[in-house]
Amino acid sequence: MKGRIHMLTRRHFTIGAATACAVGAPAWAQSYPTQDIRFVCGFAAGSGADVIVRFFAEKMKPLAKRNIIVENKVGAVGNIATEYTARSKPDGHTVYVTGGSSLAAAHNMMKQPSIDVGKALVPIGTINRQPVMIAVRTDAPWKTFPEFVEAMKGKGNKASYATANPAARVVGAMFTKLAGLQSVEVQYRTGADYLNDLAAGNVDFGIPDNVMAVAQEKAGRLRVLAVSTPDRLQAAPDYPTIRELGFDVSLSGWFAGFVPAATPQPIVSQLNGWLNDVVKSPEGKAFLNTFASDPWVSSPEDAQALFLREIKNWEDYVKLANIEKQG
Repeated sequence: MKGRIHMLTRRHFTIGAATACAVGAPAWAQSYPTQDIRFVCGFAAGSGADVIVRFFAEKMKPLAKRNIIVENKVGAVGNIATEYTARSKPDGHTVYVTGGSSLAAAHNMMKQPSIDVGKALVPIGTINRQPVMIAVRTDAPWKTFPEFVEAMKGKGNKASYATANPAARVVGAMFTKLAGLQSVEVQYRTGADYLNDLAAGNVDFGIPDNVMAVAQEKAGRLRVLAVSTPDRLQAAPDYPTIRELGFDVSLSGWFAGFVPAATPQPIVSQLNGWLNDVVKSPEGKAFLNTFASDPWVSSPEDAQALFLREIKNWEDYVKLANIEKQG
C-alpha cells in the first residue's frame, strides 16, 4: 500500500434490553398494521432516494396487506424528514427509508442537532451497500488509475475535483492525502450541477454517487476509475476498489428503514421480515444491482449496532474532510 489511514477504530456497543426487546407490548401491536403505512423520503420525487423508497413501498405493500404511501418531506439535507419521523407516533405506521450513513453524517454536521438520531430512531434493517466513485470524463487521456494519479500529481494545485455530498468530500480528502495530491476540491450542490463541468474538463475528476456515476457512464459521459467500498461490488465486479489500487480508502454508504425508537419490538421485527423478503428477492436484487449496489440483509440488532458505529465514525470523517458544521 502507498499509504494508510486508519479512520475506524473498533467500538463495542451494548444494546440495552429496551432496544433489543419490548416487554408488554400493547395488544394492537399484535394486529399490526391497523392502517396504511407511510414511507418517508427526505428528498424530492424523482430523486435517486425517491426511486429506492417507492420501489420498496410497492414491493412491501402485498406483504403488509395495506397501502404504503410515500411522503416526500424535503429540506435541510434530509433533517426535516428525520425530525418528522422521530416525532411520529411509534406504532410502525411511519417508516423513514434513507441512507443510514447520510443520517450519521447529517447529525455530525450540525453544531446543535435538534434531535439525537442515535436515540430518536432505530433501524428495522438494512437494504444495500453502495459506494461513491472516482470518475473522469469519457475522453480523458488517462486510461489507467496509475496514469490518472501521476497526471494529477503533475498538475499540482492546478488539478481540481468535484464533490456534492459528505461521503464524496471524505473520500476525496482521504484519497488526495494518501496519494500526495494537491488537487483542489470544488463543492457543488448536487452531482447534476457539476456534470457539465466534469464532462467539459473544467474539473479533472469527480466523486459522484453510484446512481449518477453508473447512469452517466452508460450515457457515455463519464468513465468510472474506482469505487470506495472495501471490496469489489458483486453488482459491479469490473470496478476496482481504491484500496486494491494502492490507497487504503474505504467508505460504504447504505440504505435502511428507520422508525421512532419507542416502536414496540414485535412491530420492528415484523417490518424487518417484510424488508428482508424484498431485499432477498430476485426482483429486489436486480433492482439494487442496476446502480452498482449490493443487497444487504440484516437483523434490527445488527443494523442498530452498525448505525451507532456510523454515528461515531462520522465524528472523525467530518474532521478529516474539514466539513464546517452548520446551525
